[in-house]
Amino acid sequence: MVKKIDHIGIAVRSIDEARKLYESLLGLKIAETEVVEEQKVKVAFLPIGDSEVELLESTDPEGPVAKFIAAKGEGIQHIAFRVDNIEESLAALKAAGVRLIDEKPRKGAGGAKIAFLHPKETHGTLIELCERED
Repeated sequence: MVKKIDHIGIAVRSIDEARKLYESLLGLKIAETEVVEEQKVKVAFLPIGDSEVELLESTDPEGPVAKFIAAKGEGIQHIAFRVDNIEESLAALKAAGVRLIDEKPRKGAGGAKIAFLHPKETHGTLIELCERED
């Protein structure tokens, strides 16, 4: 089902502040930024190998990333796994009794189809499934 790690999502208060670490000190470069209104977030993608780091900055104090930072501080918010067919993957997980946050995919950053699994089902880690056109 899973092809690879698509990206690791890191919640930050400010992409501009975080970029100092990732670009100046680690040598990664932001390839693109995008606002995903549905998720109340601004994202910045930093490619590394065949994966990416995704910096997530909330655009709304009531958004999920803002709530995450309020509860846990800045840091890894989710890990995204690339799948070939997200609908089939979700159906298989649901049939196996896994609780899903999203039973149907929604639009994510970069035009991806995404869906999240409930962290109570995944040992406390928010897992995102991600399908992209290659």
